[in-house]
Amino acid sequence: MLRVGLTGDLGSGKSTVARMFAERGAVVLSSDEMGRVMMQPGQAVYAEIVEHFGQGVVAADGSLDRRELARLVFDEGRAEELNAIVHPAVIGEQARLIAEMARTKPDAIVVVESALIFTTKHAPGGEPWSKRFDRVVLVTAPEAEKVSRYVERVAAGHVLRAEERGSLEADARKRLAMQAVNEEHAGECLVIRNDDGLEGLERKVDKIWTALQLQQRDSA
Repeated sequence: MLRVGLTGDLGSGKSTVARMFAERGAVVLSSDEMGRVMMQPGQAVYAEIVEHFGQGVVAADGSLDRRELARLVFDEGRAEELNAIVHPAVIGEQARLIAEMARTKPDAIVVVESALIFTTKHAPGGEPWSKRFDRVVLVTAPEAEKVSRYVERVAAGHVLRAEERGSLEADARKRLAMQAVNEEHAGECLVIRNDDGLEGLERKVDKIWTALQLQQRDSA
């Protein structure tokens, strides 16, 4: 089995790259999706978040109030408090799934998608999370494109007023500032620069996928 980390800043296109890897046969584990599941009512992570941050983060329907959590994380600087709850649970579950797949699918290429592979301080055992992977793929893009992609994703097709767009752009830059360490690690990674459209990205993913397949065969 080849364990691959897939990282990149907000708006870099790493989720698109993850989808392309899945289309080529990779088993993809999305850290964001796993975290969302764990943050649902009835889950241990949900209970711990409510205990730590208080009932103010609970919406009327009993789910977590994502807007209030985002305010605490990005406006009040409490990101590490949330990360300390969510990251160990997500990484631990991924480790369990990967160990199981190592037994049942020893020839698999498993891709773990997360913006925080190089930045989280909360990997179980204290070892840097990046060291758990055989290779790390880094998706990069010009900052203006990252901000634009974030704004368009949040807008979800709605026409934005100038002040709304400005607020979202500021939010994107605030979030990017928390992830900026990724590109400092480019020398440790296979790098995909997402700057020439989907067709260009497909070609770059093909090249990286071939390299990963060769490494998997060599290590088998």
